[in-house]
Parts: sequence; C-alpha cells; structure tokens
Amino acid sequence: METTWADELRRAGLRVTRPRLAVLDVLAGHPHVDADTIATAARAAHPSISPQAVYGVLKALVGSGLARRIEPAGGPARYELRVGDNHHHLVCRGCGLVADVDCVVGRAPCLTPSDAALSDAAGFAVDEAEVVFWGLCAGCQAARRTHVHGTNSAMGEGVNA
Repeated sequence: METTWADELRRAGLRVTRPRLAVLDVLAGHPHVDADTIATAARAAHPSISPQAVYGVLKALVGSGLARRIEPAGGPARYELRVGDNHHHLVCRGCGLVADVDCVVGRAPCLTPSDAALSDAAGFAVDEAEVVFWGLCAGCQAARRTHVHGTNSAMGEGVNA
C-alpha cells in the first residue's frame, strides 16, 4: 500500500489541509527551494493559497519533522523533504544551486566537536552535524571558462574587466 501525503501528515500529528498538500507536492518536485518559490508554485495549483499560509505550512512541516530547513549563508532559507539521514549540502557560489551529499564519515552526527568544545558545552549531546560545501557547479565552471577564454574576455587585451 502506497503512503500518501495525507497519511504522512496524520502520522506527524498534523491536520490534512489543501495548503499543506500543495506545499508537500511542490517540495516533492523541487527540493532545496525557497519559500517564495514554493508560494508561487503552490498558488499555480491552488490560487487561493496566500504566502502567509505557505510560511505557516513550512513552519509546521519543519516542526513536525516532515521537512528540513537549510540556511546557506548569504541566501534565503531553503526547504527539502529529505529528513532524518544527516546528509549535507553542496552550494554553488555562482548560481546558488544546492545539491545533497551523503555523510561519508559514519553515522549521525558523523562529526563531533573537539573534547574542549564538548566540556565547554556542559555535557551537550550532539545528534546532528550540518556541513555546507561551497564551490562552483559544473554549469558555472563552464560559463567561467567560456568567459575567461572566450571572445568576451578582455583579460588578454590588457583591459581591466
């Protein structure tokens, strides 16, 4: 038997509502998306959904553990449905693309703070580590190579670009 979003919402202790179903549908098709994009996509399916309702749904989904909020530095918060597996993210400095990367160092939290940090934290029990890898995606690398080596480059002509 296939589990539906309605089943997932009930299992998480949340009421099944059209806004929640619409947001879950958007997240299922578009991981790592910001709230404004979610609101626009959800309104395409259900025009009466307000941006405020989308923000409320996202807060409820994150609070119940059905969704995860990530906050790459310098950009808007993004949301995804991949939860509970302690994965990390790659973020492109050029276009902002976010991609999942599995934790490669054992099980959660896969990283631990130094002993000094643990004692300073008064016995803090670490259960998750969040790592963000920054770089350039393949598309941005190709665009940069084209710009630097292509006809648009002023570098070889002694002009400051």
